[in-house]
Parts: sequence; structure tokens; C-alpha cells
Amino acid sequence: MSIVFIGTPAFAVPSLRRLAAGHAIAAVITQPDRAAGRGRRSHPSAVKIAATDLGLPILQPPDMRDPQVLEQVASLRPEVMVAVAYGQILSQKFLDIAPRGVLNVHPSLLPKYRGASPIPAAILAGDDTTGVTIMLMDAGMDSGPILAQVTAPISPDDTAGSLSQALSELGAALLADTLPRWLAGEVAPRPQDAAAATVTRLLKKEDGLIDWSRTSVDIWRRVRAYNPRPGAVTRLNGALVHIWRATPLAGGSSSPPGTVLPLPPGGVGLVGAGPNAAFAVQTGAGVLLPLELQREGRKSLNAPDFLRGLPDLIGRRLG
Repeated sequence: MSIVFIGTPAFAVPSLRRLAAGHAIAAVITQPDRAAGRGRRSHPSAVKIAATDLGLPILQPPDMRDPQVLEQVASLRPEVMVAVAYGQILSQKFLDIAPRGVLNVHPSLLPKYRGASPIPAAILAGDDTTGVTIMLMDAGMDSGPILAQVTAPISPDDTAGSLSQALSELGAALLADTLPRWLAGEVAPRPQDAAAATVTRLLKKEDGLIDWSRTSVDIWRRVRAYNPRPGAVTRLNGALVHIWRATPLAGGSSSPPGTVLPLPPGGVGLVGAGPNAAFAVQTGAGVLLPLELQREGRKSLNAPDFLRGLPDLIGRRLG
């Protein structure tokens, strides 16, 4: 049996490694190398790095709709294909190449949170649970029939980064269990309830800008949902400041939203704050205790060290 694997970011790597351990991978398709960093040097995707380490053939077509690409993939004669966070829409002609279709690993409990950012969306919504879905892809956006699902908790400390790592491993295990059962005819596809579907969009840099008139709980969720990308940011004297970790509190003062306040009495001992709390920020309802911050061009610091570098921070207003 021949499999073609399709994926790009680190989220897809555990699935690739699990498949490569027990199946013949005819080729790995991933996005072309991208320029990144200050020097705009070309960087391979996480999947390309993993595939190279595994000694697997790699294809990096710029356009999956190119007839020559379709012909090249068809020449591999895959029985089934697996796609995990590839980053391009796959045409019906491509989906029809493998007789057993294209299985997709999606980090949500479909039909909830279709689209590009399901993990941040679950955190933003304040969900206690999420999960992974294995579906049979169709030409729609995450609308294909479901083959398997598994749930996972979302902890108050989870960020998009930590939750993505957990779901990538969970998805790889679910894929390893589902694929052989699908090929053996033991799994019946279950259509999604389109009426219950919700759709997420690709995150933009400006999504991370903190609006201090929002509630402390809402901002706290955004700090977690946008870590590591695009990052929750505010401004201090015109310069950007990332807030990587924080915790919300009820109460506060009559100060305008964005005002930096002294730590509330007993703040260091508050649940979720620990020794990293040093000051609070007034929001539209409640206060936010930043725990880890990073000034533009500087390294990330816990709140006490950050405050030591800016001793006049209390009373100033973040914009």
C-alpha cells in the first residue's frame, strides 16, 4: 500500500512520523521554502525537515492545481492520502487521485471551528474542551464526513502553542488507529451537521492589539489564544510590548482602562499569579495581571523583572 502525506507546519510532524513508522510513504508534499527573519533567508517547513530526517521523497509544488503536479502525484499510485495543515485548498481533481480518498486531521470537534484557526477560536470562546477530528476530505472547507473524533481538555494555563502541541500528538495517535480501520472497511463516514458549523479565519497581526476597554477575562483569553502568533501586544510610549502570559482578576479601580496599577493586596498569592505578578492593568471590567512581557527588541521577562527595568511604570497608561 502506498500513501502520500501532505502537510506543512510542526502540527503535522507527529502524524507524519507515526505513519512513516508503519506504512510506506511514497512522497511527502509540503509548501515551498519561505523567506523569513531579518535576513529573509529561505527556510524549509517543519514537515520538510522531518521528511528529510526520515529519508522520504519530498515534493514542493507552488500550485497544487497545476496539471503537471496532478499527473506527478497520480503516477505515485497512492491508495490513500493524508493531509494535515497543508495550507492550500485541494481541488476535487486532486482529491480523486487516491481510490480511498484523502484523510484530514483537524484540531477541533467538527463541525465546530472549521477553517484556519480552530485552536485559538476554542480558547477565545472560553471552551473547557476541544478535540481532534479525522475526516474524509471533500472540496469544501473542512466539510467532509467524519471518520473519528476524540476530545481533549483545555486548561486555564493552555496557550494556542501548548494546546496545538497536545492536539498534534492526540491527532497522530487517532490517525494511526483510524487509517487501518478505514482501509479495512470498518469505519462508516458520518456526515457533518452543516447547520451546527462555525467557521474561523486566518489570524492577522492586528488581531493581537489589546483593547483595554474589554473585560479582563476577554483579554486574558486573547493573550493565551494569540501565543505564540500573532502575539497579544499593547503600546508603551509608542513602543510595542508583548504580553505572553497573564491572569485576570475581578475588581479594580476607577482609573481609565489601560492604566497600570499597583498589585492588589495579596496579589502574589492569588490563584494563577504566583511569584511572577508585580503590577495590574485596569480593563473595562476587572484587572489583568501580566506575568510575562517583552518590550520591542528585548528579551521576554517576568513581571517583577520587567517592572525593575521601568520603575516609573505604575500610573502610566498602556495604549
